[in-house]
Amino acid sequence: MLASLQGKEVTIHFIDGTNVCDGVLDQIDDKFVKYLTQYQTLFIPITSIRTVSIDIKERQRLRVGFAP
Repeated sequence: MLASLQGKEVTIHFIDGTNVCDGVLDQIDDKFVKYLTQYQTLFIPITSIRTVSIDIKERQRLRVGFAP
């Protein structure tokens, strides 16, 4: 399943509630994932990952203002 996301920019959410974003899944193994960001390379154990998400479309921002 993760192999289909290899080479794409994803956000990884961990079991403890933290996440990493703005990085690319570089290599995927049966025990570890190699995740590259602009500043660092992370080797993440598969057992610590809760979800992996990919942004496919930019969210529309709500318009705030006053009508005359």
